[in-house]
Amino acid sequence: MASNRPAQPTSFAPDETQSIGYAYGNDEGPWEEWNPTADSVRPVRGRHRVSKQRGGGLARSSTVLGVGVIAAVGAGGMATAAPGKPPVSISLPDLSSVTESAKALISDGGESGAPKGSSTPLTTAGLTSADAAQGSADAGEALRARIMQQAESQQDQVDTAAQEAAETAAAKQAAETAAKQQDAAEAKAAAAKKKAEEEAKAKAEAERLAKLAKSYSLPTSSYTLTSTFGEAGSMWSSGYHTGLDFAAPTGTLIKAIHGGTITEAGWAGAYGYRTVLTLDDGTELWFCHQSSISVTAGQKVTTGEVIGRVGATGNVTGPHLHLEVHPGGGDSIDPMAWLRGKGLTP
Repeated sequence: MASNRPAQPTSFAPDETQSIGYAYGNDEGPWEEWNPTADSVRPVRGRHRVSKQRGGGLARSSTVLGVGVIAAVGAGGMATAAPGKPPVSISLPDLSSVTESAKALISDGGESGAPKGSSTPLTTAGLTSADAAQGSADAGEALRARIMQQAESQQDQVDTAAQEAAETAAAKQAAETAAKQQDAAEAKAAAAKKKAEEEAKAKAEAERLAKLAKSYSLPTSSYTLTSTFGEAGSMWSSGYHTGLDFAAPTGTLIKAIHGGTITEAGWAGAYGYRTVLTLDDGTELWFCHQSSISVTAGQKVTTGEVIGRVGATGNVTGPHLHLEVHPGGGDSIDPMAWLRGKGLTP
């Protein structure tokens, strides 16, 4: 810091009890002539100290400036007195103690409580006890740390939510895939079970029909099917055909389809010679247009037993066997379906 005082004062007020530092460090009082002597410049042992001044950093700077002036004078080792007087050597106190005292004042902060250095926080406003517990001394740094922590927490939440969403989607997809696979497996198993059941049922039916076939027989052989059940035409009194015709030469043997009882055997008008075989379940089988009858009413017959011969009696256009089936003695049904139901294929 530059000083407005002259480097060499021309007049001072001699005062042997006043220290040199005070003369240069205090701006108070008038300037008077000063003639230093050996006694006046002798250092005061045990009493030298840097006076503590009020006013903050500027007052302390003045004190240090005074010490610097003393050092400047001491560098020459001589002080110039008034004209006409010989120069007197100046003995200065140990400046190390003064320098250390000045450093102590600056570092202590004095009465104003100035910051100790650049590392001291600018402010502690907004500094919470939690921040202090974490070792934070600067409110700005603490705020920055909280913001960074909050940002990291939010990012962690976003990452966690994204991971959970991905895991949920993957689990949902896996569950859907597993459900589809399970449904496919169940459908396949059901289809296989149904197929097995159908095969078992078909096998059982085939076995049943094979067994029935042993107890049932076609009514004749060497035949040709000419008219089937339900055909319409004026040739039939009912307007449609009520049986199944097996065309064969006259005299071809007619056999009992199944075991039962002969309930009718004789002439039946448009049916010509007819034989009625009643089975144990009440079904009536009509054998019509025979040329001859080999059984009588009330006779018991077995499967394949001859009961008559093919002819052309009644309302016919040629020799054939007209077969009708009457379940329970009622209306006629399709003889083809009934015969197939018994394991026979005309």
